[in-house]
Amino acid sequence: MISYELGVEDLADTRFAISPLCETVFSLRVLRDPGLHALHLPWRRATLGKLDPADVAPLLSLVGEKLALPDFLTPRPATFAPAFDEELSLVRRTVPELVRRDLRAALVLGPAPTDDASAVRFRDAACELLRRYWELAIEPVWPRMRLVLEADMTYRARRLAVGGARLLFADMHPNLRWHEGVLSISKMIGRHHVAASGRGLLLMPSVFAHKPAPPVSPEEPPSLVYPSRAVATLWTPPPAPDAAALTALLGAPRTRLLHLLDEPLPTIELARRLRVTPSAVSQHLRVLHATGLAARARDGRQVLYRRTPLGDQLVARHDGVAGGPVASRGRV
Repeated sequence: MISYELGVEDLADTRFAISPLCETVFSLRVLRDPGLHALHLPWRRATLGKLDPADVAPLLSLVGEKLALPDFLTPRPATFAPAFDEELSLVRRTVPELVRRDLRAALVLGPAPTDDASAVRFRDAACELLRRYWELAIEPVWPRMRLVLEADMTYRARRLAVGGARLLFADMHPNLRWHEGVLSISKMIGRHHVAASGRGLLLMPSVFAHKPAPPVSPEEPPSLVYPSRAVATLWTPPPAPDAAALTALLGAPRTRLLHLLDEPLPTIELARRLRVTPSAVSQHLRVLHATGLAARARDGRQVLYRRTPLGDQLVARHDGVAGGPVASRGRV
């Protein structure tokens, strides 16, 4: 069991963060043991199909014998939502002594670095490996993942505001227990008690964490990665395109007009194609322009209108467009 003793100041300094590097490293557990979280099997299959086979074994070797992860690969975020490159630069600056310490503590299999030079080589190779992995496996789906994580933090922040620490941790995970100022995490390979002593507590929701995960080393500041809510639908395919939905949203005249705007056209030409008066077209164009769906530019005595990237996305999403003018313009 690992436990954190939190005083009043520590609770006042409890904060949340989102870590793309942490999610990248924690996802390795799902690759290593697919039985941990069946909900991630679609993502796992897709990811294994993208990876260079030569990278798979080295990636899996970063996960310890009991699925622990070396602390130096998941540095404590200094800001709410650091970029992946910012976090990876912190890992690259890890001193060799900490690399060896964390690999031993996490029970990472394989030959361990025995001196500073081998520890630096291991650290730098791991960083390059994780960068390639991030770009293939996590970065393409990161916007969707971040929405899930931010929704969880909103929920947790409300629990903390309404019921304090007791309510915050009550439904986070069965392995967590809050009692008289001490947060206990059961079923850990570590066995230590840490007094926060004014350092606060950092909470990080995770799509890939299957249980609460504090740092393995008792020397690290108090932090906790915990399973995020609402992961069940993360890899569910989006609903099939429905052209009728766009008409319901904008109305038939504006929908037809938006479809025509994949090329620059003046009001008079749009009116001719739609067989309506220019004044009627102008009214609809004003609305599309005001909502950011259409852009306009003067060409001599004419004003030309064309769909914006947002308009492109709206048409492509509801019509299921995979090619044609929208895709060729490289905006979707």
